[in-house]
Amino acid sequence: MKTNVKALVVGGGAVGTGIAYHLAKAGWDDVMLLERDELTSGSTWHAAGLLPLFNMSYATTHIHDYSVKFYKELEAETGLNAGFAVVGNLRMAQTDARMDEYQLYASTADTVGINYEFLTPDEIKERWPLIRTDDLKGALYHTEDGYINPADVTQAMAKGARQRGVEIVRKMQADAFHWTGTHWEVTCTKMVEKGGNLVASDEQVVITAEHVVTASGNHAQRTAKMLGIKIPAIPVEHTFIVMDKDPELVKWREAGNPEHPVVRDADSESYAREERGGWILGIYEHGAPARFEHGVPDSFRADLFPLDLDRIAEQYMAMTERVPSCADSGLKDDFNGPICYTPDGNPLVGPAPGLRNMWLAEGFSFGITAAGGTGYYLAQMMVDGEAEIDMASLDPKRYSSSWMTTEFAARKNEECYEHVYILHHPDEERPAARPLRTSPAYDRQAAKGAQFGWVNGWERPNYYAPAGFSDIDSRSFRRGGWWQYAVEEAKAVREGVGLIDATAFTKHVVKGPGATAFLDWFTCNKLPRIGRINLTYALTAHGTTRTEYTIVRNGEDNYYLVSAGAWTEYDADYLRKAAEDKAPEFGYIEIQDVTTQWGVFAIAGPKSRDVLNEVIVDADPSTALSNKRFPWLTARKIELGMCPVNAIRVAYTGELGWELHHPIEMQNYLWDLLVGAGEKHGMKLVGARAQNWLRQEKSYRAFGTELGRDATPAEADLPRFIDLEKDFHGKDAMVAKGIRSKCVTLLIDGPDDADPWGREALFDGDTKVGRLTSGGYSVHFGKSIGMGYVSPDLAVVGQKLKVKIMGQLWDAEIVEDSPYDPKNATIRVDG
Repeated sequence: MKTNVKALVVGGGAVGTGIAYHLAKAGWDDVMLLERDELTSGSTWHAAGLLPLFNMSYATTHIHDYSVKFYKELEAETGLNAGFAVVGNLRMAQTDARMDEYQLYASTADTVGINYEFLTPDEIKERWPLIRTDDLKGALYHTEDGYINPADVTQAMAKGARQRGVEIVRKMQADAFHWTGTHWEVTCTKMVEKGGNLVASDEQVVITAEHVVTASGNHAQRTAKMLGIKIPAIPVEHTFIVMDKDPELVKWREAGNPEHPVVRDADSESYAREERGGWILGIYEHGAPARFEHGVPDSFRADLFPLDLDRIAEQYMAMTERVPSCADSGLKDDFNGPICYTPDGNPLVGPAPGLRNMWLAEGFSFGITAAGGTGYYLAQMMVDGEAEIDMASLDPKRYSSSWMTTEFAARKNEECYEHVYILHHPDEERPAARPLRTSPAYDRQAAKGAQFGWVNGWERPNYYAPAGFSDIDSRSFRRGGWWQYAVEEAKAVREGVGLIDATAFTKHVVKGPGATAFLDWFTCNKLPRIGRINLTYALTAHGTTRTEYTIVRNGEDNYYLVSAGAWTEYDADYLRKAAEDKAPEFGYIEIQDVTTQWGVFAIAGPKSRDVLNEVIVDADPSTALSNKRFPWLTARKIELGMCPVNAIRVAYTGELGWELHHPIEMQNYLWDLLVGAGEKHGMKLVGARAQNWLRQEKSYRAFGTELGRDATPAEADLPRFIDLEKDFHGKDAMVAKGIRSKCVTLLIDGPDDADPWGREALFDGDTKVGRLTSGGYSVHFGKSIGMGYVSPDLAVVGQKLKVKIMGQLWDAEIVEDSPYDPKNATIRVDG
């Protein structure tokens, strides 16, 4: 057994073996995998083995697509049959809303290049007469996936890994991790059988590794404690039952008919597949509890929980109605075991927060489907420094350790489990563990009708509605009931004045003797002069966009950085690690996360100066906010009533406006002051949805949509924010990449009742040529709008394309950047 390796993978389930295999395939010839028990002894052994190809996540869909293709090739390489039954997947819909959901799923599939087809109830009945279809609206069918034997595919990947030089050690438990500054020392204990239990022996060994990957599945909480971090991966009970033989199904197969596809009856919260003449029925019911919040008991190995038939009775009866021939089949076996979840259902894949060369692959609720693809893309991140797709949506730091707790993770994971088959509206807001993080003005906003969204734990107004309005009932895959209120809010900003709560913004102070040299290297734009601001980007080593910043220069070596609210720890971790690396070269650099110290209100619109003039305290209030004293793209300390404000003359809406950064403890005072002053000017309270539409009218790119680790700032078409005269991190790689695709803005003649959501494919004739990354409605142009990427040859003003919305192709035209007020006249207007 080796004691010094390049990479150590901890965890021998499907995910861990997939990572070890792909690290070796990517060229690392010194990889070891440890498993505390036997391979597949965690959730892998009792998984149903389904392989759903796609969902609404672009990154996850890529991962699943790779896995399905990879599993089909494993036998040729290893000689082991992975047990892949390519029977297809039939997603049935009982409602029009469910069919709309499938249309949005299909949009994501289009962008990745996955085949599918829509079937009518009659077409379903014709192909599979055992399925009752009289209550169906239709189905989404994809032929290339199906189900696989979890143990077989894991063993096949393990064999492939061994063939590539990976050493796999069973009955060896990682008990401690220590970072020396150059590598990890992992203390491991030999595990032995004793009375049917697995117990630690006295035999220990220390393994040194340059990189460590944890794929510990249900043991993620134990891993988190050893690493001193928070990991919101906690298992939830999942039940599937094996039904006895279905006589009609037996006859169907004996007659030479093909096996049924995996049947997903989403509106009945279940899936089913054939199993030796009977059916396996899997259920995502309400009330399934989280387990092992504080760690898996030593006595729990390949064990299960007692079956709770009452909890799944409704779904079981629905199955007997969907396939009437199985009504008398009876129960043959049951599996109720722990499956790990995260609050949003996506796994945690990427660098661990605050740690060097520690990689997480935790929280896989669809671990069999994701194992191959996770290994492939994580290996790219580790070996090459970056994956070919943007993996930020799966980054472990999307749940900040500053506020994420065990109780939060457990309750949100239970909610996520029961939401597997609940309609996934793009505008959905899930209620569990809310409200949690609230700005002081939360109650005042709620009293005004705010309907809140959730961003990094914060409650943020999405829009404002009249008393009695139900956000839940307003959700839709088309224009929901909230749409009219967002239209009114967007018009108010364009025509009058609106007030937006932007407190969730991430805020950092960077200062010290090395701050200027560091930030000049860290970002791609010129640094602003004192009292000025600029928009800039931190790049990855591969030249793609890692973070977007608004930088305010408060002093010679004192900077205030504002970035996206959803990415606080993601940004903080990258910023701090980069500063630590460069401090020996540049000098002392101090970084403070001040996000919770400062609230932010954004006031914007032609009348915004009029509102502020009502409350500003200045020797000459009439000129305090003029272009001469407070030019565009500058920052000033002002006083609004009794509240000191760091004001920035910038507006994400593209109108005259200011961001008002204020001490968080004075927020209610400032809110009341502004709301009162705004009454005579018709000021409207505005939420994030209207703001998102307005920024698209200005072609303002957003991090996480247009900006990410799969495109450079040059490809995002932002040359004015790139200073090629200086050296900056990622510059050479960015230049070398050239322009592979280009970001554009499109106006769309879409349907009367729907707008794009930013997940849709773009077509030139019948050829897919790009995808939208953002979408919405333009109040200025009175039609749908979107932003996205196309091949450079098509990225020209006036180019006609098609956008697929709700299953149909709609005319779209590429327009000039900032189609609303391209010369920024309204932003610069004097007063």
